[in-house]
Amino acid sequence: MKILINRKPVEGPWGGGNLFVRAFCDVIKSKGNEVVHKLEDNLDFIFMQDPRYSDLGISVNEIIEYKRKNPNTKVIHRVNECDARKGTHDMDKLLKACSRHTDHTIFVSEWIRQYHLKKGWECDSTSVVYNGVNLEHFRARDKIENGKVNIVTHHWSDNPLKGQDIYEELDEWAGNNEGFTFTYIGRTKARFHHSKLIAPLHGAELGKELSRYDVYVSASRFDPGPNHVIESLACEIPTYVHCDGGGSTEFAGKHNVYKNHRALVQLITRDFKEQKYFSNLAPYSWEDCMKNVMNRLCSC
Repeated sequence: MKILINRKPVEGPWGGGNLFVRAFCDVIKSKGNEVVHKLEDNLDFIFMQDPRYSDLGISVNEIIEYKRKNPNTKVIHRVNECDARKGTHDMDKLLKACSRHTDHTIFVSEWIRQYHLKKGWECDSTSVVYNGVNLEHFRARDKIENGKVNIVTHHWSDNPLKGQDIYEELDEWAGNNEGFTFTYIGRTKARFHHSKLIAPLHGAELGKELSRYDVYVSASRFDPGPNHVIESLACEIPTYVHCDGGGSTEFAGKHNVYKNHRALVQLITRDFKEQKYFSNLAPYSWEDCMKNVMNRLCSC
């Protein structure tokens, strides 16, 4: 098959969507398919990762025009975005408009599917495919041996809705409790006084560092299908997520959800020691993720 994906992979630390694009290009090609990034003749599928124009790929307007001239080409739209995620006001409208022109929609969580269906999604054919993870990079390893409970989180985006308020409270709390540390990996606008801040990491380097910690906290809000939570779970770290975390709550499970800083501290200091609950999701490889994607393509 000849498949266009309308984004090109970027090397180095980047957003979670880039991990999907890289895996798509690598795995789909390895199965004997041709993957291209520009509109060419004889496309079997167009896989729309993002409808907006970018230096990394073509826009939905160009895709619609190609589809008009080539009606047998199927358009698949992967949705990992919404206005609630970043406090924007135009993304939901754009995505809904795209849904009029697509043959199938792949949502990255049931949460984001329900979010858009309630807003009048117009593509009747939909499915949910969770993101994969590199299980060689993200796996259980030996922990930091400092006699403390070491807490970690990591984000590429520095948008405050990634959880800046909770992380600043956690920084202050850890600074006043000798038995705990807090480390932030990635980019943030938060102001920390007691915590360790590590520049963005990716791939094997990120997995090696992340897996050393005892507890993972995600304070991200309305996150459609957060890779950071999947990576934490793959490292077999007890993972606690905000009740407004969107796909985060779907992945971590209802027992690992908190609503504010006080509830989070209670989970860390009590439930972590008992470790009654682990997660609601067993992370799988990018190869298995792409098998699920290809199954959706072939069923269109």
